[in-house]
Amino acid sequence: MLLRVLFAGSGGQGVLTSGNILGNAAMVDGYEVVYLPTYGAAMRGGTANCTVSISDEEIASPVVSSPDIIVAMNQPSAHAFVVRLEPGGQLMYNADLVASIAFRGDIDLYPVHANSIARELGNERSANIVMLGAFVKHTGVVSVDAVMKSLQMMTGKKKQVLESGIRAFEEGYKRFLNSQ
Repeated sequence: MLLRVLFAGSGGQGVLTSGNILGNAAMVDGYEVVYLPTYGAAMRGGTANCTVSISDEEIASPVVSSPDIIVAMNQPSAHAFVVRLEPGGQLMYNADLVASIAFRGDIDLYPVHANSIARELGNERSANIVMLGAFVKHTGVVSVDAVMKSLQMMTGKKKQVLESGIRAFEEGYKRFLNSQ
């Protein structure tokens, strides 16, 4: 098994955090993982993306030129990266910020209203974690327990941040395919 994922958005949307949480969760579950972040010219507001490769065998290269799944948090990211998606791949996108997708008949599209769900929870900045919950439900690549452990590792002693992350993840997980 080898799953290659690209998380993309603008700086400040938490795409690097999502990739990091996923990578840590995969390691907790015993997989081989490569996490490769890329920053645009400016952190907050500039472009940001990362790739996460997860495998049950050693991973030969950290480079992901054609991901199996793209998680796009905004319109520019969906537009820029959809062309890189592997034929037969899947595009999960934040339907609150992505209005249109360039037509490709060889991929599957999965809209998630991540910002709306996060806003309902009282913290729109957690849209990335809502999207991560939807991603984990869709792929089943890592266990929910591993994600919870990864969230704990990432938040440290910040109890309020951890609780907010758990709620956002659970809502994204629960509402995936129901939020369309």
